[in-house]
Amino acid sequence: MAAAVVVLPVAYNTSAAVPGWLNKGDNAWQMVSAALVGMQAMPGLTILYAGLVKKKWALNSAFMALYAFAAVMPCWVLWAYKMSFGNRLIPFLGKPGLAVSQDYLIPQAFLPSTHYVDGTSETPALQPWYPMATMVFFQFAFAAVTVILLAGSVLARMSIRAWMVFVPLWITFSYSVGAFSVWGGGFLFQWGVMDYSGGYVVHLASGAAGFTAAYWVGPRLREDREEFPPNNLLLALAGAGILWMGWTGFNGGDPFAANVDSSLAVLNTHICAATSLLVWTCWDVLFFKKPSVIGAINGMITGLVCITPGAGLVQGWAAIVMGIASGTVPWYTMMVLSRKLSLLQKVDDTLGVLHTHAVAGILGGALTGLFAHPDLSSLFLAVPNSNGAFYGGNGGVQFLKQLAGAAFIIGWNVVATSIILVVIRVVIPLRMSEEELRIGDDAAHGEEAYSLAGQGQREKFSNNGRIQLVESQIP
Repeated sequence: MAAAVVVLPVAYNTSAAVPGWLNKGDNAWQMVSAALVGMQAMPGLTILYAGLVKKKWALNSAFMALYAFAAVMPCWVLWAYKMSFGNRLIPFLGKPGLAVSQDYLIPQAFLPSTHYVDGTSETPALQPWYPMATMVFFQFAFAAVTVILLAGSVLARMSIRAWMVFVPLWITFSYSVGAFSVWGGGFLFQWGVMDYSGGYVVHLASGAAGFTAAYWVGPRLREDREEFPPNNLLLALAGAGILWMGWTGFNGGDPFAANVDSSLAVLNTHICAATSLLVWTCWDVLFFKKPSVIGAINGMITGLVCITPGAGLVQGWAAIVMGIASGTVPWYTMMVLSRKLSLLQKVDDTLGVLHTHAVAGILGGALTGLFAHPDLSSLFLAVPNSNGAFYGGNGGVQFLKQLAGAAFIIGWNVVATSIILVVIRVVIPLRMSEEELRIGDDAAHGEEAYSLAGQGQREKFSNNGRIQLVESQIP
């Protein structure tokens, strides 16, 4: 009887593709997390914005998000990544440089400035168990989401040409400073300011910069500001759902590993978001007698933002407390205080990014300064020797550090955003013309989101302002 012959597949050398330092689980989770964060922007925020705005602005609002997501990438890999996470140039900024060669992207990820010196010893810099390419992509997704969040403040009037110039400038001169200062090994990192996943770097920055940009760009048309019904709330809910679920990667990926702290961060994220949504809805019912769908979306967002600075640093009960706070304080500033303060009435923040991101971001950072547990902080190497005031945080010094860190992020974004926009308006008008503002998408893009006027037809504004029907150019 002839012996059976076993045919083996042709083997190939995997040692270069799977080096000894690579942790496949960490790498897989980090890339999934990056994809989830990217999906928050595309399609999450894109369709959220498209649904929340007036019908004539649906396409322009979505396109601003689409353009920003694409525009950040070349800036990121050509200079901004190393400004945010490279070697220190000055205490709040890294040295610009390329992040495109295989010699840089294939080796083990390394954040060179994140070593911590306490006067007696020095911790090693952060070095996750996956390649630099994974880290670059993960951090790109955060940068892209941040500037898209900022766009929510200037929808329905900012010139698309001005926006196209603004995005790369803002990523370069504003976002990179906050990212390096807090995450990349800059002075706030060294000082021990805690921002687990972007309550300051992403949300406070986008809220402060968005409100500043809204001031410089100016308000919407009065008719738009007084009556701005969402054109598709079901679409907005779909975008909000993607945003919520995407936060699993937003907070779950920031330990830079698939570990127990990552699991805690994910659970705390959803605890706080759900609690905040319910509390915001209760306030709406109590004061306005009806639960608002837009209010529920806002409550969800403020809960997600509030937990972000401390997602893996606080216990579950603290996540509930933070959810109650984030469903209450931003609700008050948006629904009550904004009607009393003249500055909040004067500056037209289209989607209320100041309240949902800046106010909730400060709140989350401050509460993290109270509730961060020392045992959990020790699991997260990016916040060395830091813990909340409730657990002996140097007699409340940590809480004050959190407020000081927030003040720096606000100040830098207000100044940098103002300078960028003042420079741009010398060359390009920051806002559309009155005629373009009256027409909307068709004036900005020659296209419309919906062709509702009739089969094969769409609405068109004539010179005298009356609507006429024109045949669609699309067969």
